[in-house]
Amino acid sequence: MRIKSSILNITAGLGNQIIITVLSFISRTVFISGLGMEYLGINGLFTNILAMLALAEAGIGSSIVYSLYKPVADNDHEKINMLMKLYKKAYMVIALIVFLLGLAVLPFIKYMVKDTSVDHLYLIYFIFLLNTVAPFLYVHKSSFLNVCQKNYIVTGVYSISSILSVGVKIGILYFTKNYILYLMIDSLLTITNSIILAVLVNRMYPFLKNKVTGKLDDETKGQIFKNVKAIVLQNVGGYLIFGTDNILISSFVSVVALGLYSNYKMLMDICRNFINQIFNNTYHSFGNLVAKESKYKVYSVYQASMLLNFWLYSSLSIFLLILIEPFITVWLGRDFLLGQSVLVILILSFYERGMRNTITTIKTTAGIFREDRYAPLIQAAVNLGVSILLVRYWGISGVFIGTLVSALAVPFWYTPYLVYKKVFNKPLYYYFAKYDYFVMLGIGAFFATQSICRFIVPEGNDLVALMLEGLVCLIVPNIIYLLLFYRTKEFKYLYGVFKQTVGSFVIKFRVNKRSRTSQESQ
Repeated sequence: MRIKSSILNITAGLGNQIIITVLSFISRTVFISGLGMEYLGINGLFTNILAMLALAEAGIGSSIVYSLYKPVADNDHEKINMLMKLYKKAYMVIALIVFLLGLAVLPFIKYMVKDTSVDHLYLIYFIFLLNTVAPFLYVHKSSFLNVCQKNYIVTGVYSISSILSVGVKIGILYFTKNYILYLMIDSLLTITNSIILAVLVNRMYPFLKNKVTGKLDDETKGQIFKNVKAIVLQNVGGYLIFGTDNILISSFVSVVALGLYSNYKMLMDICRNFINQIFNNTYHSFGNLVAKESKYKVYSVYQASMLLNFWLYSSLSIFLLILIEPFITVWLGRDFLLGQSVLVILILSFYERGMRNTITTIKTTAGIFREDRYAPLIQAAVNLGVSILLVRYWGISGVFIGTLVSALAVPFWYTPYLVYKKVFNKPLYYYFAKYDYFVMLGIGAFFATQSICRFIVPEGNDLVALMLEGLVCLIVPNIIYLLLFYRTKEFKYLYGVFKQTVGSFVIKFRVNKRSRTSQESQ
């Protein structure tokens, strides 16, 4: 059941991501041609500021979601309802707090923006604030679907919404170039999505509408509050690590530089989101696995997941490192490039962060929150210190070096240390031996791919060269990894899951076909 749910969620997620990717490129192209790089920079800056305010969420959602795994697995309706009631009340309070904090930031907006001629900054920020607050009112409903491993329903709703949203916004930019109207479409669809998901959840799980008479036991409440205290520190640290880059670039470099970086970030986020459709949609299956199965079973599935994690992230790191600059040149022109040194630092961070996907999933679903509650704050201090020091000398590169150095200083080793000690009861050496082996393979695959690209790709035609390089980057790393891993037990496990899934879909297709044929003959 776990595998079936994961595959459904992954399939829906990948389909959604393909749609979003195509629409994103069209939307971004129209956005840049219609409004320019300054508006693109403002878009990224306000997103980061409001991500900071959303820290008021304080990890309450993650903690309650963790507490829901066991009652959902046990089909304990009474406890589920008590937890969902707490979830709803908590997020109503959070929505109010975030809104008030957002209003308090308004007077300081002008100090965070360097060298801009964008009009109506305060109104733009206020609309961003509404778009941030609105989802809090119904998030408990969509989170419950995720815990029940029905992410594909949430994904389906957001896919349809995204198609409508991007289509309407492209029309607005093309015909009116009205950024305010462009943002208001997001507000309308965000609220609509939340209401649709709430109605769907109530119909699928009518027991959630039952009146709650009991109270949560002290042990559960104590565990939730203990986890919240730990997660709030992690969230604050996480924001200071990943959420301040845009603010530093806007404050110390320029809004235009932020706009240039946003194109690189969009391309990397597209790749990251494709991979996350796999790992995010298996997240709640891991939660169910950790809650029910032995450590040996969890470790064996983790090993297979780590191989898949490496395969995907190293392949896409190679793809991005070779193709980002040629792609941006063909798409927007050479004036939109940041330089090779910036690209290398960004891809190293992309790979390092991505390779922590599997180990972080095990840590979170195993309920390890308190043990590393101060780690993100330490990482954030290193990040800000190094970034602020280096941005004055190396500009935008200094900001990203700070992010990479801080990651290597703390979570790179501490997260696996906790998981191997508390979940697997194995020495950390096992993790880094495998990690170093993967790194060497990835470096070898990169140089092999780059050499083949230089040998066969012609000069003089950017579009043809881009297509050939893309084909080489897709084929070469995957052939190398297939030859290296096809005999391993991890690969055999992944291949078995793939065969089982394809087989079940084929059987279901044949059954449905026979049923239709039988009905037509009658």
